[in-house]
Amino acid sequence: MVNPVSLQLRVGVDVGSRCHSVAIGLSDGSLLEEFEIPHRAEGFREFFARVEASARRHAAPVAVAMEGYNGHVRPLDSLVRARGWQLFNVNNLKLARFKEIFPAAAKSDRIDSRKTLELFQLRDHLPMAGEVLQEVMATPEENNVLKRLSRRRRRLVNERGRVANALQADLQAVCPGLLEITRDVGNLWFLNFLTCRKGLLKLERVRRAGLLKVPGIGTHFADAIQAWQNRAYFAADASLVGDMIQQDAARILELKQQIKALEEQMAQVAESSSIAGQLASIPGYGSVCSAELAGEIGTVERFRNEASLALYLGMATLDNSSGKSRGAKPPRHVNTRAKAAMMFAVDHHRKLVPQSQRYYERKRAEGKKHNQAIRALGRHLCRVIFKMLTQDRPYRIDP
Repeated sequence: MVNPVSLQLRVGVDVGSRCHSVAIGLSDGSLLEEFEIPHRAEGFREFFARVEASARRHAAPVAVAMEGYNGHVRPLDSLVRARGWQLFNVNNLKLARFKEIFPAAAKSDRIDSRKTLELFQLRDHLPMAGEVLQEVMATPEENNVLKRLSRRRRRLVNERGRVANALQADLQAVCPGLLEITRDVGNLWFLNFLTCRKGLLKLERVRRAGLLKVPGIGTHFADAIQAWQNRAYFAADASLVGDMIQQDAARILELKQQIKALEEQMAQVAESSSIAGQLASIPGYGSVCSAELAGEIGTVERFRNEASLALYLGMATLDNSSGKSRGAKPPRHVNTRAKAAMMFAVDHHRKLVPQSQRYYERKRAEGKKHNQAIRALGRHLCRVIFKMLTQDRPYRIDP
């Protein structure tokens, strides 16, 4: 029996898109009640009313564990934090393994919420199970804002890439030769040219004076366009697909403006973020990457050591050896957004710092591929970054 002084009220929440299943119990293992709440304001009010009533009845502090996957838990997680309760995020991958080892008689949301309470019990008696429930630490508000802005930017960048790929394929099929006047279908002047007239077929009749009025087109590009006009060819379905091509070009232009606006907003917010400022002091870590990493890291207090940070950023591997076989495997619980930002920033960093470039070249000489060498350098930088953030100091290159 748990000492009443250390008694704790524990709440397990199985998160759904429209409703959440809740189980309330005590740290002694007893189950108090189970219920469901809708993902609406009245559901949140019922949740807090019933939890607070149980907390008063047992005079116990509250700890809540819930899944944060897919973002369905918002805004319930922030409301829990606002009350000063302990909040734990359930590691979905390890929860699935726990269910395989200790299966229930059936699968339902109510059973899953009870399993979360069992994870609390396991965490008390088995130190290795501590990583299954990860406490959500309070993060500075500016880093929360950077996280939202950078994730929005990433979605727009991905959409721009998809639309650009479709645009390039359609251009190759409808008007072969047009892409030869540019090396990048996303060039601003080229997109402006594609949308300067209503109707794709009219582009071969735009005069030089009209071309020079298009933003970004000077005499050099006007000469290239006129050379194309002399040999222009359009497929039979150009009138149909041409409208789609111009719509895609207009969409890319719109996305470029939105992405630029987000980057300017991120730069303003990053000025008040200590993590973004410290990361920006590292050569090669630009304003966008620094802001994105600051948003994903949130606070360095989340990590026990630099190895934990390296795993989170995708710069470390796990040992995968058996018998005489020696190997490594990538961890599955990695922040993919932070990893992409790190890979990009580390690649720029090694080109600016001779010591890092020599380290990269040594790893390549050992037979590692480019990405492997970048991750090896990134693993070393994680040690540096962890010290920078814990000691609150900028990057410095020793002479």
